[in-house]
Amino acid sequence: MNNSILGLGFILTAGLVSAKVIKKLSFPAVTAYLLLGILIGPSILNLVPKDILNSSGMISNVVLGIIAFGIGQNFSRFHLRRIGKTVIWISVLEACGALILVTAAFYFLLHQPFYISLIFGSIASATAPAATVMVIREYRARGNFTDTLLGVVAIDDAWCLIIFAVSLAISQAIYAHAVEASFIIRVFLNALLSIAGSFILGAFMAIFLSIIYRFVRTQAELLILTLGLIFLNIGIAIWLNLSVLLASMFLGAMLVNLNRYSFKFFDSLKMIDSPLFLLFFVLAGANLEIGILNNLSLIGLTYLIFRVAGKILGVNLGAKASGAASSVRKYLGFALVPQAGVALGCALIAKSDFPEAGNMIFTTIVATTVIYELVGPLCTKYALRKAEDIIIH
Repeated sequence: MNNSILGLGFILTAGLVSAKVIKKLSFPAVTAYLLLGILIGPSILNLVPKDILNSSGMISNVVLGIIAFGIGQNFSRFHLRRIGKTVIWISVLEACGALILVTAAFYFLLHQPFYISLIFGSIASATAPAATVMVIREYRARGNFTDTLLGVVAIDDAWCLIIFAVSLAISQAIYAHAVEASFIIRVFLNALLSIAGSFILGAFMAIFLSIIYRFVRTQAELLILTLGLIFLNIGIAIWLNLSVLLASMFLGAMLVNLNRYSFKFFDSLKMIDSPLFLLFFVLAGANLEIGILNNLSLIGLTYLIFRVAGKILGVNLGAKASGAASSVRKYLGFALVPQAGVALGCALIAKSDFPEAGNMIFTTIVATTVIYELVGPLCTKYALRKAEDIIIH
């Protein structure tokens, strides 16, 4: 298929139909999008036009910017006060637990280079909130366990973005054979400069957006303004070699604390984000190289096991440190199995930054994401039931 417009229409329509079908099996829509992408991608049916596949980078930057912008909303002063120390402790330690265990497993057990191990570890820290929230809504779960879980998944991806930004800088330095004695210090300084630069850019854009908002009169103008500033923020971040994910997250975080009407900016995007997300996940699946999956079975299995183990261990330590209920300590880690958007976005960045290992990293993350999104909702349901926040007869 060489007709790009026809291809876009086919992807959107087929994506909607596949999501409706898989919903009957109680699986999240993202699973349907990934499976559809794999099916119609070059490795199987080859129905995706080359022009669309070649535009994957631009589409992913736009969608990841919107996702990260939405994540920034969770950093309002009110929200951080409300979720309390338990959520902070658990979210930080479960993200770091996955980072440390996956990195160690890849380096010591699989004997992968440290920069590859670190990239896998940083991606492992992410959790997909959509599948978790879907299960909570479906079974009308209520209770302290559910409240803690919602707080953790809301802020978890923010820690992932920060962890990934620092890990990427370290990995790039190692990959470039920077072996001088002082390189570690310089790597951390570069990472801090990248984070600081992303923060300054996001803060400036948030202030600019708040000023221009005074002249907005209609919902359509608000949507145009919000998208325009997000695109400007992404474009400048790419131009200055800053983190697109962090710059977008800081834009959302600063905006929600600067402007009392900030919810309108986030709500306006709900009008157009669904088709963009669909395109992003379908193209992520289409970029999967099935031919190398056979060589990645051990790598994928290691990632699957040690990421979940890291989450469970981190939750246990965080719950103990914050004095959380025993049900939180025992079962909340099982509810953090799903992984999707941010992890795939980080994998796409790794694919473009590391030509030799990028395909292996990306393919592993796509394949394991499909498994996590299939198994994850069942694990969340199990955790909610064991915590007695839902009763299933």
